[in-house]
This record gives sequence, C-alpha cells and structure tokens, in this order.
Amino acid sequence: MLQELFSPSVQHALDLAGIFVFAISGALLAVRKNFDVFGMAVLAEVTALGGGLFRDLVIGAVPPAAFTDLGYFLMPLVATAIVFFLHPHVERIQTGVNVFDAAGLGLFCVTGTTKAYEYGLGLTSSAVLGLATAVGGGVLRDVLANEVPSLLRWDRDLYAVPAIVGAVIVVLCIRFDELNAFTSALAALTAFTLRLLAMRFHWRAPRAWNRRSATADDGQ
Repeated sequence: MLQELFSPSVQHALDLAGIFVFAISGALLAVRKNFDVFGMAVLAEVTALGGGLFRDLVIGAVPPAAFTDLGYFLMPLVATAIVFFLHPHVERIQTGVNVFDAAGLGLFCVTGTTKAYEYGLGLTSSAVLGLATAVGGGVLRDVLANEVPSLLRWDRDLYAVPAIVGAVIVVLCIRFDELNAFTSALAALTAFTLRLLAMRFHWRAPRAWNRRSATADDGQ
C-alpha cells in the first residue's frame, strides 16, 4: 500500500526528512542536558528511530528498517554533527525546528498506521501503532534524559492528540476504501496543522476534574 501511495524514492526521502528533524530535537535536548557527543548521538538516534523500531518489532517487520537502510542510521549522526558545532544557531531557529518536527509527526503517524495495516493488524491496532511511530522516539528520548515525557505533561502543548487524529483519518480512509496519495497527504497535513495550532495557541489537554493545585511538579 505504501508503494502504491508514493514511489520508493519519494517515500525514502520523506522518511529521511522526518528522521532528520526528530534527530535534531534529540541532539538539542542532549546539549541542554550537557551530554557529551556520544550522548548527543544516542539521543539523536533514539529520537529519530525509536518509534519506527518499536512498530517494526511489534508487526514482525524484521530486521527493522532502521537496521537495513544505512541512510536511516547515518542521518541522525549528520544531525548530531550539525548540532554539535552549530547548536547556538540551531537554538535560535528552534521555532523552525519545531515546525519541521510537526511535519515529521504528521508524516510518521500516517506511514506508521499504513505499514501496521499492511502487516495484518486491525484498524484500531494500526492507529495505535501509527501513534507509537510518531511519538515513541520522543518518549524514549525524554526517559533517557531523565525527564517526564513531554506527551504526559499537562504544561506542554498538545503533541500526541494531533498524531492520534492523523492516524484515525488514515484508518477511516482504509475502512471506506478511500486511502490514496491525496487522503494520506490530507491526514498528514491535518496532524501537522493541529500541532502548529497547538504550539501557536498553547492548546493543552485538561487535567483531572476539580484538581485544585496549579503547579506542574508538586508530586501529587
């Protein structure tokens, strides 16, 4: 199905673009945590490849794409090198990096959902794995950096919700036999736009009903 939606060269280029921007975010967090260059590379690799690796292991697509395509492995190292030497400049364009990260989120939730369905999973399970593909690397990145994953924090703009919406659009298109290059692009664009709006207007998920504390980290 993926091959029917995009040519192999286009699909590969899109994958590498998403991997690159996710790797940039991982390397930047390593800089903020004062990690050495090896730590930067580890966070970059984990952020870029973690979600796809988890998906491939679950669906039985082994060896995972991360280990069969050298470009997938090398792209995070390129991002690490850029951040290592130019991190002050990269920090200054953080807004731009966030925009590309949102694009990667939209792309990966679509490709992850589609690939899971190709390997025989049901619609609901495919959507869940699409979400995992999009956000899994970021969760692993935060855990390794000893931080609460961003998608679990109430004080962060919506991240998982746009990916869920994109994945749901894909499975609905599959259900009604309307999945094609246009609807796939529409699903990715929807997730991308929702993420941008969440960052622009600081949309956040509600916390527990009638919770009185207003602090982010009060241990309650």
